[in-house]
Amino acid sequence: MADAKVIPFGGEEPRSKRGKGKRPGRARTSRMSSSLAPVPPQRYLDRAEDSRAASEEHAAAVEGTDGRAAEAERSGGWDRKLAHGLSFLRRRITGEYEVDEFGYDEELTDQVLMSALRPFYEKYFRVEVKGIENIPDKGAALVVANHSGTLPVDGLMLQVAVHDHHPADRHIRMLAADLVFMLPGVNEISRKLGHTLACAEDAQQLLERGEVVGVMPEGFKGIGKPFSERYKLQRFGRGGFVSTALRAGAPIVPCSIVGAEEIYPMLGNSRTAARLLGIPYFPLTPSWPWLGPLGLVPLPTKWTIQFGEPIPTDGYPAEAADDPMLMFNLTDQVRETIQHTLYKQLVQRRSVFF
Repeated sequence: MADAKVIPFGGEEPRSKRGKGKRPGRARTSRMSSSLAPVPPQRYLDRAEDSRAASEEHAAAVEGTDGRAAEAERSGGWDRKLAHGLSFLRRRITGEYEVDEFGYDEELTDQVLMSALRPFYEKYFRVEVKGIENIPDKGAALVVANHSGTLPVDGLMLQVAVHDHHPADRHIRMLAADLVFMLPGVNEISRKLGHTLACAEDAQQLLERGEVVGVMPEGFKGIGKPFSERYKLQRFGRGGFVSTALRAGAPIVPCSIVGAEEIYPMLGNSRTAARLLGIPYFPLTPSWPWLGPLGLVPLPTKWTIQFGEPIPTDGYPAEAADDPMLMFNLTDQVRETIQHTLYKQLVQRRSVFF
């Protein structure tokens, strides 16, 4: 058997068979090594520097474009706000705005009054709203809430809650005591906000128009109760709100407000001062009247406003509005629902202020 021919790695023949004059195999190796010689480090640095400079130049160009666009957008936004403000002012001066028969000024409420109340709602009391979807998107509804806080701040915060959070952008028309409409300045602002007298006739008319109406049946008994009785609901009157809802066929939405009780802790009541001033009560709090006007600053408590499931009234016959037993039962049902929700919220909250 013939001997096998061994071919060295790289195609190099054995030295004994290598012919004279042939170039040794390492010459090829030398050429390959020269083609793969490393690039000097300075060349890499130059390339990286050029790439970084190009990237920075591109980023600066993009940033400049975005900055100019943002500045133009801000400038346009301010121009639109200024034009809108001037147009609003012109309408107010010329009287080209509408109010309803109760004095409600929707444009002024949306543009000015809500904007003035919103910082207190969002930043000061940090109101949390639950169950806002229980207020129907259209048609009449009667929201029944507890009342507290020495001054009727809870009614204003309830109005902001519905105005800002309802998915159908609904407004709530609050029923207020006659004392509100006897105070100069307060009367005009309340009317502009859509408040009206807490009487069956006004409430009936608003519900028949398909409005959302808010009522606090405790009245002065709730708002002026001592701090020791906080979150204990007072008597809900004679159930007139139930009769009004039955006549209009409007659902009753229970509403529980936690946080308002502590804004002005009422430690006492000066009956003599109240009688002289012709008001239901004269509160004595840790800061009022001892600190003067500074005592009117409320404590920054954390609020929760929760709307419960609506109680339908459209299934009752027309004469049900005159049935005292039915009115008593429905009134008690609404009151117990609100009271139970208050206790539940009080157990769940971490602190009065947080």
